[in-house]
Amino acid sequence: MRFPLSSILRAALLLTVLPLCACSNLAYYTRLAQGQHELMSARVPIRDIVKDEKQDPALRERLSKVLDARAFATQHLGLPDNDSYTEYADLKRPYVVWNVFATPELSLKPIEHCFLFVGCLAYRGYFDQQQAQEKSDELKAQDNDVYVSGVPAYSTLGWFDDPVINTMMNWSDAVLISTVFHELAHQQLYIKDDTVFNESFANFVGEEGLRQYLALHGGDSAADKLRRQRERQFTELVLASRRRLQMLYESNAPADAKRSGKATEFVRLNSEYQGLREGAWKDYSGYDRWFSKELNNARLLPFGLYDEYVPAFATLFRQSEENWTAFYAAAKALSKLPTKERKARLTELQNTEYKQP
Repeated sequence: MRFPLSSILRAALLLTVLPLCACSNLAYYTRLAQGQHELMSARVPIRDIVKDEKQDPALRERLSKVLDARAFATQHLGLPDNDSYTEYADLKRPYVVWNVFATPELSLKPIEHCFLFVGCLAYRGYFDQQQAQEKSDELKAQDNDVYVSGVPAYSTLGWFDDPVINTMMNWSDAVLISTVFHELAHQQLYIKDDTVFNESFANFVGEEGLRQYLALHGGDSAADKLRRQRERQFTELVLASRRRLQMLYESNAPADAKRSGKATEFVRLNSEYQGLREGAWKDYSGYDRWFSKELNNARLLPFGLYDEYVPAFATLFRQSEENWTAFYAAAKALSKLPTKERKARLTELQNTEYKQP
């Protein structure tokens, strides 16, 4: 999964022209601006690295594939033609930012953080891990469920030429390429106050773009199909747990009963994962790390935020006769609908029969 900090960073870029309502926000924006400067200062053109025989051969090979994918994004997917992801930055740390997610103890509603012009987000991001942990501790002290997630990918929605970062280099080629497509999709279309729309749109573009890229370049489409299948199965497992918890939290049961039911649900989720891992997946352990930490409401939060409407956009793409220009126009028209109408239309698309590629 990808948890971009794009909206918050966009707010940080407006720091010099916006009146800020609190000193705490001023300090936060200032730290974001400092992190942004650090990242931009570390950029090196990928072409220079690829040509430099003194550089690590493995890095040169992978970055060459990124350049190929970047050209494909413009020429075949109709994504923005700019210098984003044509540069590389080594931050010498495992993540570019850390996002802090939080919910009340007995709710799946995110504790939102609101910013001028970009609206409210279901997380708050930090370039510094310690600052993220401090925010996490503050929210935990208020009896909230909290989750701190390291974020390897990054987008500023086209305000800057975003680089490929060393934090992305541990991924497979398929994930790396789809992420470039995903982040460029944010530059193609992004709307205020609708994280689910934005991330579902970008996730679809990343997945379908990768499928087309592998079809043209002779990549391992079978491995990609298996990866997608496992990801969908894992996501559905978590979303099913979310739905059961949602029913529990909205019920008239007393708080203690809800707490007991919550604990039971997380035991069930872990048990169902082990069954999938040891059964259909034949001991594939790719999601063990996620289950190695304590489960809580906030751990489930990103799934509903980032995956919900991917099938809806897949249907919209099919209805656009798989023409990217027509698809982007249709998605843009959808984005301009009032919130209630937009969600109703997405639900309608979601319920339209569509067979995953």
